[in-house]
Amino acid sequence: MTRIFLIITAIFGITLFAAGDASFEATKRELNIPAIVMFFIFVAGTLGITYWAARRTKSASDFYTAGGGISGFQNGMAIAGDYMSAASFLGISGLVYLSGYDGLIYAVGFLVGWPVILFLMAEKLRNLGKFTFADIAAYRLGQKEIRTLAAFGSLSVVTLYLIAQMVGSGKLIQVLFGLEYEYAVILVGVMMIIYVTFGGMLATTWVQIIKAILLLSGVSFMGFMVLSQFGFSFEALASKAVESHSKGQAIMAPGGFISDPISAISLGMALMLGTAGLPHVLMRFFTVGNAKEARKSVVYATGFIGYFYLVIAVIGLGAIVFLNSDTGAQYFVDGKLFGGNNMAAIHLSHIVGGNIFLGFISAVAFATILAVVSGLTLAGASAISHDLYASVINPNATEEQEIKISKISVIIIGIIGVVLGIAFEQQNIAFMVGLAFAIAASANFPILFLSIYWRKLTTRGAVIGGSIGLLTAVILVIIGPIVWVQVLGNEHALFPYKHPALFSVTVAFIAIWFFSITDKSQRAKDEQKAFEAQSIRAETGFGASGAVDH
Repeated sequence: MTRIFLIITAIFGITLFAAGDASFEATKRELNIPAIVMFFIFVAGTLGITYWAARRTKSASDFYTAGGGISGFQNGMAIAGDYMSAASFLGISGLVYLSGYDGLIYAVGFLVGWPVILFLMAEKLRNLGKFTFADIAAYRLGQKEIRTLAAFGSLSVVTLYLIAQMVGSGKLIQVLFGLEYEYAVILVGVMMIIYVTFGGMLATTWVQIIKAILLLSGVSFMGFMVLSQFGFSFEALASKAVESHSKGQAIMAPGGFISDPISAISLGMALMLGTAGLPHVLMRFFTVGNAKEARKSVVYATGFIGYFYLVIAVIGLGAIVFLNSDTGAQYFVDGKLFGGNNMAAIHLSHIVGGNIFLGFISAVAFATILAVVSGLTLAGASAISHDLYASVINPNATEEQEIKISKISVIIIGIIGVVLGIAFEQQNIAFMVGLAFAIAASANFPILFLSIYWRKLTTRGAVIGGSIGLLTAVILVIIGPIVWVQVLGNEHALFPYKHPALFSVTVAFIAIWFFSITDKSQRAKDEQKAFEAQSIRAETGFGASGAVDH
């Protein structure tokens, strides 16, 4: 553990030294001592949790699912901590600040996926699964094919989601410490690798719980302070925001990010169905003891998350009012908001609470990012070690070998996250998460949903249809306006819509259906017969304790 502290100290020393050549954004800002003190307190606290968890993480079950010993309330709080990401706190508040109504659509969209999980998925996930959602899809279907596809789908989602968190964390530390963006992202990558490698799911869970409590407390105070200036009238706040924003009344109408019905429907599908296909969220349902606790987890999580998004709407509108006033002028450099629009909530925290509260909210935002990237990295590593290595490449692997591969995967995913975080510096992080949801909705959700509810699903249908859904989503993202034009520098996008889910989800379901009903092989008949046994297990939970090694 001493080595971990030495590594962190060395990295801070290197990055602070490197800050001498920082860009104008970094050099324009003085160090905020209270913010830095709180930042270090949080880092020390979470490293202590990691050390505690590392001593209790002995088996693969401990590493992946905290031994299944998390209660429904704890898991609900941890899910909320996992889900209330940098995209939610920084990205959506930044979107509301920039475009008003469009940011609120994102907030509502992120929430509406939870009833799908509560009523259709939670109980069956816990009864059928062990470590990853691929355990469920592979329950009666071909192990190698399904797990390979599920692993690639999970890694695609994890990669995109990870980019968003890295961008948010890099900008946040840039504002806090005056570091160059690249060094800030590297710092987060190293911290994330340490948390997951040493502490596994137990450390990740408690970091998420603590972070959720701190974040809900912080945004509640911000929302209270903003509304107190308007007699606690949301209508008065919204009217003042319209008056203060350069776009005026236009911020209360869709049009910035969601400019047409197809984009609106596509985004809605991605956020609603994608939630039920996020590997790091699905993984949390295997940390509780039974299906009842799994259902309780979703109820608690939905309540916490719903409250959070209501307050984020207030914070975003408050940022419009306060940052566009005389008080907010100090937060602009050359006419641009310091740190970009994603930092609107951070600057608002300084206005309503001074340096001390800025320090608190900055440390919480950093905790938010670390909690989410830890969950993401663990989900990606489990896809590689459990689904690919232990189930496909080396089915005879021991638990020790599986955990070793998982820890190596954590390091690799961390490095990839750092590189891509630097490459996508200028992208809005809420939008990047929207793309991750689109891929989750296209590649993971159709297979997971149909494997639970449709008797006629076959391995051939799942593999071909799921692959087509995944490829369609990835290709449409690449040839769409964001990557094809803004990242790759082409003049016109080959696919006109930013959000591909309407097309890719439809293609995935149709392809899975077609290639399943046309599969007349004996293997397909056996898989259909096995549906009854799976259905009994999913409904009753018989045999779910300790989850069977499939």
